[in-house]
Amino acid sequence: MQKGVCLWVVLVISFCFIFVDSRGENGRLLIDGKSRIAETDSDFVCATMDWWPPEKCDYGTCSWDHSSLLNVDLKNKIFKNAIRAFSPLKIRLGGTLQDKVIYQTKNHQEPCNPFLKNTSELFGFTKGCLSLSRWDDLNRFLQDTRAAVTFGLNALMGKRVLADGSAFGAWDSNNAEALMRYTVKKNYTIYGWELGNELSGNGIGARISASQYAHDTLTLYKMVHRVYKGIEPKPLIIAPGGFFNPKWFTKFLNKTSKTLNAVSHHIYSLGSGMDGNLTARILDPSYLDDAGKIFKQLESTINASSSSASGWVSEAGGAYNSGQNLVTNAFVFSFWYLDQLGMSSIYDTKTYCRQSLIGGNYGLLNTTTFEPNPDYYSALLWHRLMGKKVLSTRFLGTKKIRAYVHCAKESKGVTILLMNLGNSTTLNVKLSVNSIWRLHKHRPHTHHRHKTIHSDSESKHTKMGVIRKRTRAEYHLTAKDGNLHSKVMMLNGKELRVNSYGEIPSLRPLYVNSSKPISVHPHSIVFAHIPHFALYACNS
Repeated sequence: MQKGVCLWVVLVISFCFIFVDSRGENGRLLIDGKSRIAETDSDFVCATMDWWPPEKCDYGTCSWDHSSLLNVDLKNKIFKNAIRAFSPLKIRLGGTLQDKVIYQTKNHQEPCNPFLKNTSELFGFTKGCLSLSRWDDLNRFLQDTRAAVTFGLNALMGKRVLADGSAFGAWDSNNAEALMRYTVKKNYTIYGWELGNELSGNGIGARISASQYAHDTLTLYKMVHRVYKGIEPKPLIIAPGGFFNPKWFTKFLNKTSKTLNAVSHHIYSLGSGMDGNLTARILDPSYLDDAGKIFKQLESTINASSSSASGWVSEAGGAYNSGQNLVTNAFVFSFWYLDQLGMSSIYDTKTYCRQSLIGGNYGLLNTTTFEPNPDYYSALLWHRLMGKKVLSTRFLGTKKIRAYVHCAKESKGVTILLMNLGNSTTLNVKLSVNSIWRLHKHRPHTHHRHKTIHSDSESKHTKMGVIRKRTRAEYHLTAKDGNLHSKVMMLNGKELRVNSYGEIPSLRPLYVNSSKPISVHPHSIVFAHIPHFALYACNS
């Protein structure tokens, strides 16, 4: 902590929102307004589309239906409007079966067959084929919805996978290059090409050594520069799309310092989709804090390496094996999801891809109706309100409050995200902003006392007089009927539903006098945009 005289501007920022039997309690949010601690991409929020066919089942439940890249309905109005609402939504095309996909080419004479279930095969399915006609349809759809697309390539092509899962041999890039050349010829825009899925470290089903993966990444780099010669900007080179392993990632980063743009990893920190303790973990602040250790480790690993690559989460579903119905597709999951967005952004993560946009029990959209699940609206509000610049913050009070602050997106001021994990107490949150004191970004939710020295009373009251005449925009998110396992999100007490035309509802805020504290009710989430809250960190 820096020593010296600290200038504080204290804002007592309430507004009346009706909840029964809630007991009020005060808390204070400290914000360092001097400088940002990290910066995300402007299109930080990302979602995945996977390859799983309807036969993909977990724990006796088959939750994917027709949500695969190969069979999802690209004409559905809700689907189109849900993506367009972001403008752009970054979409990662990939998943486990990408490492068994064959790309149809003009000279490909063999039949283009779908994935077939076969438990004796790697990943439980035979190889599948992406036809050129389906690739055309996908690209037209994604261009029409203004999505920014990354595509996961088959990294096992040409390799021999032994019984213990180790994969040997150089990557055969011929099929991938044919797809890439076709893509360029058709003038389809790809934001990034990602090599492989969960093959790093110990791998899932198969694994590739860091040295070989680096060699294969070099092959991809050369191929992109060859195929996209004369075209700018070129797509990003992204890898390895696996679970973080410090030793493996360190070696890989040092060997790809001149070829890799983004180092990608996956997050399933809550455990199995059949675990009965998922809800308890989501609402446990200590468990949420522990999940941040991976982001901190990856940031440290990148900074200590010779690489200039940025950190990405290219897949995060929370609970592996397709999630859990009424948990990972319900209101309660927004506490985990938004906390992940906040926590990862603190550690300089540039992109965070949610598994999935549609499919499984963790989709942002319902697999069969395409209706948005609660997390869709959480993602959309983050995308629209939270800017790139991340500010250091600390909440003084109950550990049940999670707090994140960013400079506002495409607007002046800041946006504050507050989440109340508690089930009984309303928190009335006051803000304290310091333009000199720098908080420790690696302890965003610890609660220590700090000495504060305020400016003289005349100056303080003068500033408060100006602030009291202004308002802020608040977005209060709650579950329908107070049921955490509801699939219906309420915004400021009103149910969010698409209309008969398949249009995404408007997300209208409440305007509140800025002289009152922000009230965060039990099991609720609040975004507060304060446009007149000018900080040096947001203007520099």
